[in-house]
Amino acid sequence: MSGPQKANDLLGQIPKTKGLPPVHLWNPDFCGDIDMRIARDGTWYYLGTPIGRKPMVKLFSTIIRRDGDDYFLITPVEKVGIKVDDAPFVAVTLEVEGQGEGQLLRFTTNVEETTEAGAEHPLRVVIDPQTQEPAPYVHVRSNLEALVHRNVFYQLVELAVSREIDGQRWLGVWSDGVFFPIGLEPKTLWERACSRRRWHIQHLLS
Repeated sequence: MSGPQKANDLLGQIPKTKGLPPVHLWNPDFCGDIDMRIARDGTWYYLGTPIGRKPMVKLFSTIIRRDGDDYFLITPVEKVGIKVDDAPFVAVTLEVEGQGEGQLLRFTTNVEETTEAGAEHPLRVVIDPQTQEPAPYVHVRSNLEALVHRNVFYQLVELAVSREIDGQRWLGVWSDGVFFPIGLEPKTLWERACSRRRWHIQHLLS
């Protein structure tokens, strides 16, 4: 049900309100999928072509809703499915305030939305079982997350401190009074050196 005019039709259905539209309150009929995709790097595509107008991308990002494992664009009039390769947002910058347990980590996404890691906006790291490559995410809103850009994750690694959890030593970061583990602490100096080297290589290859 995609066509060149469809994206503009959706934009025209978004009410002009302050703040984020209340998509959780809207329950329109499902109108099928459209040919729109959010790539892993945060680029939005429509009909196979990148959407070059950032204001359009930002506006679309305000009406994303995730139901189960599926993503939709929701307006008061209709609900259409879109494809998301990984997460709908990418955390592209990190601002650090304070230090130690009083530290606060503030992330900004590719659509200029900010989120402060904490109890309501947790940070998590998923390790690929085959490649052992970390995929870090931070909660943004509702059940939507941002994939943390590798450059930003490298900053987190530099901020990491050690803490024991359930008898194991973990490296992690504090934010808003919450400790977020990012990986098990290497037990030997050699393992620590290899771990640092691995993070550095992954950073260079990203």
